[in-house]
Amino acid sequence: MSSTASGKNGTWRNWGGNVCARPARQVAPASVEELAAAIRRAREDGLKVKPVGTGHSFTSIAATDGVLIRPHLLTGIRSVDRESMTVTVEAGTPLKRLNAALAREGLSLANMGDIMEQTVSGAVSTGTHGTGRESGSIAAQIRGLELVTADGSVLTCSAKENPEVFAAARIGLGALGVVTAITFAVEPLFLLTAREEPMPLDRVLAEFDQLWAENEHFEFYWFPHTGSTNTKRNNRSAGPERPVGRLAGWFEDEFLSNGVFQAIQWAGRTAPASVPAIARISSKALSARTYTDIPYKVFTSPRRVRFVEMEYAVPRAALVETLRELRTMVDRSGLRVSFPVEVRTAPADDITLSTASGRDSAYIAVHMFRGTPYQGYFTAAERILTAHEGRPHWGKVHTRDAEYFASAYPRFGEFTALRDRLDPDRLFQNDYLRRVLGA
Repeated sequence: MSSTASGKNGTWRNWGGNVCARPARQVAPASVEELAAAIRRAREDGLKVKPVGTGHSFTSIAATDGVLIRPHLLTGIRSVDRESMTVTVEAGTPLKRLNAALAREGLSLANMGDIMEQTVSGAVSTGTHGTGRESGSIAAQIRGLELVTADGSVLTCSAKENPEVFAAARIGLGALGVVTAITFAVEPLFLLTAREEPMPLDRVLAEFDQLWAENEHFEFYWFPHTGSTNTKRNNRSAGPERPVGRLAGWFEDEFLSNGVFQAIQWAGRTAPASVPAIARISSKALSARTYTDIPYKVFTSPRRVRFVEMEYAVPRAALVETLRELRTMVDRSGLRVSFPVEVRTAPADDITLSTASGRDSAYIAVHMFRGTPYQGYFTAAERILTAHEGRPHWGKVHTRDAEYFASAYPRFGEFTALRDRLDPDRLFQNDYLRRVLGA
């Protein structure tokens, strides 16, 4: 079994282990034609349809008791166009395979998230993003899309062709059709220099605007119960390549960030009272380091410690105040939080339901170790994040509904009207979409 989350007896489970479903049947089409036929057959049988990637979403966005479409046979690069600097890739291709294939061609995406296990269609459909001053989410790098709609027809869209579908379908939540291919803008392979260093939280917050402005990609991790953060600045570099040494890489990325971190999480789950003391040690475990490598080796890192996550985008100008409120809440609450809080940014984009739609955004992600009760912490955090007009990541835990989104997204009605047109009978409906988009 690959990283695709699944279970026995036809039960499907997500990566975080917090969502499971029992579809009536699972289909793995090997071509767009087979996919269209599977959709038409589901319709005739009165079954709902949901495509699923690797199950990296913490919401039930892919769960169904109807037909579960597995895209793992729809993989690979269809074409590379060096004149327009685009690459068209099959929807089920994992990001790690896309990144490696592009690098072999001397090409790269401009920006990406920190995990590359997901399928390209799953990543873009939920709004997966990294951090960037000028470069946005993975979906913001899309130049064309192909999807099979509810009647089994194949629809292609771009800024010129079906532009109203293109505006919405780049982050379509699986509500408009099943994505079969994506055309991304790419650029010649480049080098990034990463500078990672610990920094006091008070300094990061005081200098945040400057740190954001001076770096192409800035992010930081704050360790609750401490005043410590680990910061990461990624900037383009003329070289030379200086990758992380094999032993150092194993020690920092595998031993400390995965092995020791896993043990710390187990200890914290067993003895919650020890969490603040453990957090102080954890926050000092990673030392400063600088390295230069090709983009995907800098942007992404292995994540083997399983967790549950909630992430909200707030207006970038509201970040510092929001984080101060979060720190105060944790300090006063008696909560024991053993996972760092991750902070990233994205420029405004023009995608209808993008968390950065129409506004420069900052992302605040809270995590809990898988199997630890997370509701108390997430509820308290969500109260703060929504008070700052936060928009939750579509693939991460949240409790918002269509009424909230209608006020959080100025173009929400544009999306639901398009859904009425493309899927009037709600073939792609499930409980999650009913909640977030309305019936």
